[in-house]
Amino acid sequence: MAKLTKKDLRKGWLTWAMFNLSSMSFEKLEAHGFAHSMVPIVEKLYKDDPEEKKKALVRHSTFYNTEPQVGSVVNGIIASMEEERSNGTPMDDEVMLSIKTSLMGPVAGIGDSILQGILIPLLLSIGMGLSKTGSAIGVIFYIIAFIGIVGGLSYFLYMRGYKVGVSAIDNFIGIHSEAIRSALNVLGLVVVGGLAAMFVHVVTPIVIPNGEKAVHLQETINSFFPGLLGLAAVLFCWWLIAMKKISAVKVLLILIVVAIVGVFTGVL
Repeated sequence: MAKLTKKDLRKGWLTWAMFNLSSMSFEKLEAHGFAHSMVPIVEKLYKDDPEEKKKALVRHSTFYNTEPQVGSVVNGIIASMEEERSNGTPMDDEVMLSIKTSLMGPVAGIGDSILQGILIPLLLSIGMGLSKTGSAIGVIFYIIAFIGIVGGLSYFLYMRGYKVGVSAIDNFIGIHSEAIRSALNVLGLVVVGGLAAMFVHVVTPIVIPNGEKAVHLQETINSFFPGLLGLAAVLFCWWLIAMKKISAVKVLLILIVVAIVGVFTGVL
């Protein structure tokens, strides 16, 4: 049974569009923006159940980070799933969390490539051409074109995500739920692993004397396992957060200390 109206969905989309980056931290990034965008949705769905409303907002306050314009499709999907849950469809928090964490990486890659790599440079080049004589028309063109294109795209994807989520909801429950959940978790791990391999670079300058020649430890490591030290750093952070329950802020401080000690001792 549909409980959300176009007005409710527009409120959810507009809240995300306006406030997705308004509350940022290294620990949660866009999590609070996502939870804020769900306020109009959960207030409508759980207006007679304050406890469930509270649980929903807590559920959507976990770490989240993606390209916010194209990423609005995820908000639409989650809105449709919340509606199904409010209708009594069995759906635990882990399913929603798996979908969010699995989609945010690929969606960010697509969004950044299209918007940051193509659309924005194109609009800026046109705007600068229009303003090369000192006219303000280039600035006006960029603002109107960017808001029109990106805003329209974000709105369309939000509504499309809502429709896809409703029509595909059966794929996330029942006898296939565990397989789909595992697949989504694997996809999330692949994405995180790929990002770690691209952006985490740890090297060592250690040189080991070996007769008349010296062995450069980093070259030796690269010969059989490129990126091994970066992988070790990622696994170390995972161990601190997942096993030792240390917050992300404290992990960052630990990494800073390790880096300082490593540089001064010549290990890193």
